[in-house]
Amino acid sequence: MSFADLATVNAVLNGTSAALLVAGFLLIRSGRRDAHRRAMTAAFACSILFLVSYLVYHAQVGSVRFQGTGTVRTVYLSILLTHTVLAAAVPFLAVSTIVLARRERFETHRKLARVTLPVWLYVSVTGVVIYLMLYRMGY
Repeated sequence: MSFADLATVNAVLNGTSAALLVAGFLLIRSGRRDAHRRAMTAAFACSILFLVSYLVYHAQVGSVRFQGTGTVRTVYLSILLTHTVLAAAVPFLAVSTIVLARRERFETHRKLARVTLPVWLYVSVTGVVIYLMLYRMGY
């Protein structure tokens, strides 16, 4: 595997995080607290692995410029901007939400999770979209 392959690894980790986040949400809605905790812990682990892989990739490869033009470029840059801004908040939101759960402060945990989940899910899904647009659309 080369450093260039890490872009694909990053997309897989983002997609896996998104799937685990949805599973965790569905599990807690059905009252399966232990399964929810395991799913969310796995989502967090995938996100940490993503971050490490992302940093290694960009340290080796640098920036990759989107080659599309016109409307698709505007769409890409809009997704990238919102993804980047929200991605900066995810570590703080996720850690805070997890700490509240571990301290059994469930009411506060639930309130923060209502913000954390959609932001984290958006970042995970748009990470995959960015990968597809950047590496798989053929520009």
